[in-house]
Amino acid sequence: MGVSASAPISVIPDGLGSVIYDQDGMKNNDQQIKSGFSIHSQRGCKPVNQDCAVLCQGYGSEDGVLCGVFDGHGKNGHLASKIISRRLPLLLLDKKNAVAEVNENYSESHSSNYSGSSPNNELLEWEEAYMNAFPEMDEQIKMVKKVDFSFSGSTAVVALKQADDLLIANLGDSRAILGTKSEVGITTVQLTIDLKPGTPDEADRIRSSNGRVFALKDEPGAPRAWLPRVYTPGIAMSRCFGDFVMKNYGIISTPVITYHQITSDDVFILLATDGIWDVLSNEEVTSIVCSVENEEMAAKAVVDAAVAAWKTKIAYNRCDDCTAVCYFLQKKD
Repeated sequence: MGVSASAPISVIPDGLGSVIYDQDGMKNNDQQIKSGFSIHSQRGCKPVNQDCAVLCQGYGSEDGVLCGVFDGHGKNGHLASKIISRRLPLLLLDKKNAVAEVNENYSESHSSNYSGSSPNNELLEWEEAYMNAFPEMDEQIKMVKKVDFSFSGSTAVVALKQADDLLIANLGDSRAILGTKSEVGITTVQLTIDLKPGTPDEADRIRSSNGRVFALKDEPGAPRAWLPRVYTPGIAMSRCFGDFVMKNYGIISTPVITYHQITSDDVFILLATDGIWDVLSNEEVTSIVCSVENEEMAAKAVVDAAVAAWKTKIAYNRCDDCTAVCYFLQKKD
């Protein structure tokens, strides 16, 4: 059975928490929205903004947080990113509950000293949920009625905070960074690797699947992925949702999972689409976040700086959509 591209979320399940979107207003399930976060998105030179973002407070646990940014591309990329931002948090939570139930049933049927989920087991369950949810999300996109995602799709970077554990799933060339205190001020830790066709391991996989990887003459530093015998589609990421024709030629929907244990020195995490990172460095973004007067201004300040940088660094008629989510781990000083 197909899935409607505009199918509403009729029931918000326990554990999802308060849901905040960057577009179409704010939506939540009547829980109190806490402070300490900001989301902002601005359309680039295209007719429609293909970026989306989501933040869920109280996700999975009382102090849990889930945030993500999704960068669509291709003719229907704006639909892909919107569908994913609405459905992936629900799907991930469903997969986590399913994994936990299997583990609980297993422990009850085997005599041992096992007495429930330890913190490590909890993380493993979330990691398995990530690995199960991403390919199923891809299948759900393929089943959407009346929308062709053969050459359209979306990247994703999703950060999950549970207590002092931070688990990030990355699919494509959006990025997550961490701002942390040091002797010289707030320094930056990059939490994800940009997954692009030019990355050696990614290029090897694409080429071994008969895809091609090369850069155009007017973009010598930006290798893209192409079909074997035609100059299409030329996508700039090596992993994504959608793009189902390229799934036969090395593009995959398997995320790369990274882990960080939050310390008392960690100040904020920030996720942003590549429209930010194309023109701003990690350090510039961290400096902007640290300079704002309050937490609610951080994401907009980063996006505004990126838009201004597009005007001076790159031809402005090529300005990309810019989206950022910033979540403060402690009250900003």
